[in-house]
Amino acid sequence: MAGTARPDEGQARRPRYAYLGPEGTFTQAALLQVTSADEADLEPCSDVVTALERVRSGDADFAVVPIENSVEGGVNVTLDTLSTGAPLVIVGEMLVPVTFTLCARPGMTLEKVRRISTHPHAWAQCRRWITEHLDGAVHVPATSTAAAAALLASGEPEPGFDAALCSELSARQYGLEVLAAGVADNPHAVTRFVLVARPGRLPEPTGADKTTLMVHLADNEAGALLNMLEQFATRGVNLSRIESRPIGDSLGRYSFSIDAEGHVAEERVQATLIGLHRVCPTVRFLGSYPRADGQRPHVRPGTYDADFRAAREWVGSLLSGYSRVEGD
Repeated sequence: MAGTARPDEGQARRPRYAYLGPEGTFTQAALLQVTSADEADLEPCSDVVTALERVRSGDADFAVVPIENSVEGGVNVTLDTLSTGAPLVIVGEMLVPVTFTLCARPGMTLEKVRRISTHPHAWAQCRRWITEHLDGAVHVPATSTAAAAALLASGEPEPGFDAALCSELSARQYGLEVLAAGVADNPHAVTRFVLVARPGRLPEPTGADKTTLMVHLADNEAGALLNMLEQFATRGVNLSRIESRPIGDSLGRYSFSIDAEGHVAEERVQATLIGLHRVCPTVRFLGSYPRADGQRPHVRPGTYDADFRAAREWVGSLLSGYSRVEGD
C-alpha cells in the first residue's frame, strides 16, 4: 500500500501482520489487499484486541482489523481499543464487499437449522433473511465469521449450533456444505478495515485522505458539542464519520470517534487540530492515511493551504510593521 509505514529501515526480517482470524475471515480478505504470505508473516488472532495488542507489544508490525460496516456502523471493540492504551495509528484502509454463506456439516438441511453461529455484525446484516427463511432460529455469537465455520469443521461432537454464517471462502476452506448462498439483507454491504501500526512516519498525503481522531468534550459545559464541531466547520473540514462512545468512568460521559476528510499535513486540518486542542480536554490523533475509495474532498474557497499561508504572512507583515514603528 502506497505510503504505508514499514518496519525499521534496514531491518532484514519480514514484516509481521496480525489480523482477526482464523483463516477465511473477511479480515483476511482485507489483509490480502495489502500483502501476502509470500511477502510477510501473517498471524491470525482470536479477537480484535489481541491483534492490536500484538502491535503495541512489538510482537507484530501491523494489525488488520474491521472498524466500520455500512449497515451496522462502527466496530466498537476496534474504536475503543484504539482510543485507550499506548498510542497506535491507522496507516491505511481497505474496503471489502460483504455477502454471507450459510453452511453446515454434511447431512444438515436448511429445515433443521435452529441455531446459527457467526459474528454479531454478520448476524445483524442477515436478520431479515433469517426471519424469512428460518423463523425462530437463534444466534450463537462467535468471535469471527470464520471461527464458527472452523468449529463446525473441527469435528467437535457438540459445537452448540447447527450452521454458520461465513464467507464463501470459509465454507470452501473448511469443507462445509453450503445450505444457502448470497445470504444478506443488503446486497451492497461493505466493511471497512484499517491497517494499524505503532506511531512513526506518517503516510504521505495523496489529496484523498482521512484523519481519524478521538475527542473528549469539556464536562458540564453547555454547547460543548457545538464548540467541538465548529472547529471543523470554520476550517472547511468535512466529517465522513462521527460516533459517540462512552468514556467508561461514569454515566453520561462520552468521547467522539471521528473521521475527517484531509491529512494532518494540510493547513486546514492542522488548524482544526489546534482549535480542538484549545477547547477539548483530550484529543487523540489516530492517523492520517489514504482513502480506499480515492475520493477527494471538496475544498471551499478560503481553506486551501495557500489561503492559510497568505493569512499568516499578512499578520506577520502587520507585526513586522508594528515592531518597526515601536523601534523608531
